[in-house]
Amino acid sequence: MEVNLGFIGAGAMAEALISGVLRAGLMGPERISASDVAPARLQLMKERYHIQTLADNGSVVRQNQVVVLAIKPQVLREVLSPLVPFFGPEHLVISIAAGINLADLEGILNEGVPVVRVVPNTPCLVGEGVSALALGRWATRKHQEVAEVLLGSVGPTFTLPEGYMDAVTALSGSGPAYVYLVVEALTDAGVRVGLPRDIASVLATQTVLGAAKMVKETRRHPAELKDMVTSPGGTTIAGLHALEAGGVRATLMNAVVAARDRARELRG
Repeated sequence: MEVNLGFIGAGAMAEALISGVLRAGLMGPERISASDVAPARLQLMKERYHIQTLADNGSVVRQNQVVVLAIKPQVLREVLSPLVPFFGPEHLVISIAAGINLADLEGILNEGVPVVRVVPNTPCLVGEGVSALALGRWATRKHQEVAEVLLGSVGPTFTLPEGYMDAVTALSGSGPAYVYLVVEALTDAGVRVGLPRDIASVLATQTVLGAAKMVKETRRHPAELKDMVTSPGGTTIAGLHALEAGGVRATLMNAVVAARDRARELRG
């Protein structure tokens, strides 16, 4: 990839992207730079990935064609406003700041600056994430391709109209927390039926991981895979009946709707 890549903010998600880009061989570390308010964090990133670290955000913008905004949403305007004179149509701004929409970003930046908004999720930290992208007014097909390649280094990407972003946030953004709750509950269930906790934890975690991989790699409908392990009068159908009686399916749906509604409220 023939661009220089800069990060304003060098937190966990920025590190996930830097690691993914390097692992995928998209560019060498000499073409990646980052700034951050914490010098110790920058030193760690330099030692771990051999990237260039910069003392100020303006240098990141001046030295890179692609700039990733990996900062907390509550400080985005404060951080971005002084940098406005440095941005131009030759840049691509990729924002992973949660809840900040394209209109907000474009309202801060000068007219003509291409912006892509991204909603990633935390499994990007282990290269198993998924990201949704929305294009700003001045983002072209080429900008879309660049963003998709970069985010694709840590998992699948989808480019969607921005109107879908609250739903994406509720499903894949918040979704890992739902799965963690399931893993925790399955582990506790194992303990309840007599298993040592450490063994129950591995059994629960690997079962969730393996089941997800079965859906992904076989491309079969989850219902079909469920039926494959459900014998008439057996143990699995007894467990499934208990789950259905407890409303687990509707509860998961309601959780996503509640998270979507809360995303809308936070957006105002």
